[in-house]
Amino acid sequence: MHYVRDKYGHDKVAHILALGSLQARVAVRDVGRVLQMPLGLVDKIAKLVPNPPGKAISLKQAMADEPRLMQIAEAEPMVGKLYSIVEKVEGLYRHTSTHAAGIVIGDRPLVELLPLYRDPRSDVPVTQFDYHGSEDSGLVKFDFLGLKTLTVIATVQKLIALRGIEIDAQSLDFTDRATFEMLAKGDSVGVFQLESTGMRDLMRKMKPDHINDLVALVALYRPGPMDSIPKYIACKNGKEQPEYLHPALEPLLKETYGVMTYQEDVMRIARELAGYTLGEADLLRRAMGKKIVSEMDKQREKFVTGAAARGVQQEIAERIFEQAAKFAGYGFNKGHAAAYAQVAYQTAYLKANYPVEFLAGSMTLDIASTDRLNVFRQEAERMGIKVLPPNVNRSDAAFSCDAEAGEIYYALAAVKGVGQQAMEHVVQVRRAGGPFKSLGDFAARVDPKQVNKRVFENLVRAGAFDCLDANRRRLFESSEVVLAAAARKSEERASGQASLFGGGRESELRLPKCPDWPAHERLNEEFSAIGFYLSGHPLDAYGVALKRLGVVTCAALHEDRRRSDFRAVLAGTVIAKRERRGKNDQPYAFVSFSDATGMFEVMLFSEILNASRPLLEEGRAVLVTVSAGWEGEDLRLRAAAIGDLDKAAADAGEGLKVTLTDAGALDALAEVLNRPGKGIVTLVVPGGEGEEVEIALPKKVSVSVAMKEAIHVLSGVAAVEAV
Repeated sequence: MHYVRDKYGHDKVAHILALGSLQARVAVRDVGRVLQMPLGLVDKIAKLVPNPPGKAISLKQAMADEPRLMQIAEAEPMVGKLYSIVEKVEGLYRHTSTHAAGIVIGDRPLVELLPLYRDPRSDVPVTQFDYHGSEDSGLVKFDFLGLKTLTVIATVQKLIALRGIEIDAQSLDFTDRATFEMLAKGDSVGVFQLESTGMRDLMRKMKPDHINDLVALVALYRPGPMDSIPKYIACKNGKEQPEYLHPALEPLLKETYGVMTYQEDVMRIARELAGYTLGEADLLRRAMGKKIVSEMDKQREKFVTGAAARGVQQEIAERIFEQAAKFAGYGFNKGHAAAYAQVAYQTAYLKANYPVEFLAGSMTLDIASTDRLNVFRQEAERMGIKVLPPNVNRSDAAFSCDAEAGEIYYALAAVKGVGQQAMEHVVQVRRAGGPFKSLGDFAARVDPKQVNKRVFENLVRAGAFDCLDANRRRLFESSEVVLAAAARKSEERASGQASLFGGGRESELRLPKCPDWPAHERLNEEFSAIGFYLSGHPLDAYGVALKRLGVVTCAALHEDRRRSDFRAVLAGTVIAKRERRGKNDQPYAFVSFSDATGMFEVMLFSEILNASRPLLEEGRAVLVTVSAGWEGEDLRLRAAAIGDLDKAAADAGEGLKVTLTDAGALDALAEVLNRPGKGIVTLVVPGGEGEEVEIALPKKVSVSVAMKEAIHVLSGVAAVEAV
């Protein structure tokens, strides 16, 4: 925008007005507010009115489809008045806004061509005509689409350059075998336009091996043309032959195996078969796309007449016209598809050949999105790339990496509640004076205005200070001590004073002695600071039991190729719960869970919800039996049963192998092993001449995570292993 305004003149460039109209649902809410009706009643009515994207549904149509709307009107006299007013006002303009990406550029000051107004939130004027009116004024509407992916590519290129390799994504020649092999496997997480579940499935079936395949995929993967994808794939793989309604269509559609794919296809067919000029063909495309009935009737006659003059039978010409008209309503511009496919190829190339830098760059551009960061973290794990926890002595404010070691260093600024500016300050201090040698050294060098209590505590929770002191609980409870030292040192710097023994770095701080958080609590604190489990997962402690219970991960479930309803058993820690009320006022809920491979959401109907409510506390580990099925690109999970994972693990008969270094631990160990169950406990004790002796205890016990943690901290216990 700045470039265009500077180039053509600030008085010749403007945003385009968009007019928002009163659709039925919005009209219900607005009229209900004016009538001062109860908010709950209005909300209930509004939610019963369908609101599909891109399609306006009138209240009259909604009432015909949803009998509950009439039932409410019969029960509430005021609702009838609401409906009568809504039917009168729906469709009227409600408000103005600006077109999402559209601008106009004039060859003279725009005030000479159309009226303008000033949006107080922008320094760019806005037309008082919508885009139809702006075009009728003689202006061209331009869409400026900002793609974050272009910045991802630039960021990745900079990371690659750090190891002396210069890559120019714009000059790639579209022939890299590794790129197409990766796409053919559907490994396209993070790849522009190609990472949805549906698109990944298509690539596994299509096995693209040429840039034209990607161009076609981008154009076809949308409502309408999507129906043609199976035909495209079958012809590409040699299982079917392309079909052409007329021999003249073959040279026009050969590239896409006889499938109409682009808007340009319609225009070329009109020119070659019916004698249209370029301008006439574009008018045909527009009429078909907007389904203007009167114009379509004229165009049909013109097309059939022109085709007949070139020897095409009337019946064939009409079938071609109908096929083109059906397609043109959804058709995609080939130039647009090609540009998107080029960016898709560039990102795929970088991922296939420089995966560490690619994931680090992608994570930097999604630094504020916990969900996306978790997706990339899972993808890194799948590819054998380590994502290391944040570290004040190694991490930067953004994501950085060591490609040769296959490691990504978690960004300090990605920790919740710390702020980009504060983390850039920490990194700048470290680069100027070297790595922090101790917590006292950190306190002596950072600005307490940048690193306040909240920032320090969240960094501790995330593990950023593990390199200086691994006891996170001690650091967390010492935040005031650390920040007081930082404030004291800051005041000395401001006043020009030096310490009594001459300006050396701060001596080590005296921190209280206390045990660290237990493993599960440590991970939960980490989760609160990062948004997902990074250094481990609470379910890791159940590893052997999960195998015995036949548990699958959510990642494995997403890769399952079964499409219709099937059953699976998952384990997860409860992240969040949202309860709702359905028909007959029955409760249901959506519960978010986390396992070591990611997060998943399960719907609980009233019976399961009521039975399992005590188990659905945040942080609780549960066993979830689900009915799974795909709806489009979304995997829907419905709970069939929910159980306590601790109890299920104990019943699974998990055993323990405990390695002892001191016989003095036996009494304490006996106190912990006090719950009868199905698990066999084996002690590994030192024998003669450096050997070890294994002793299976006669009494079986019920093994739990708490028991394993209690044994692990006993003096004289070297290791605890689940078996």
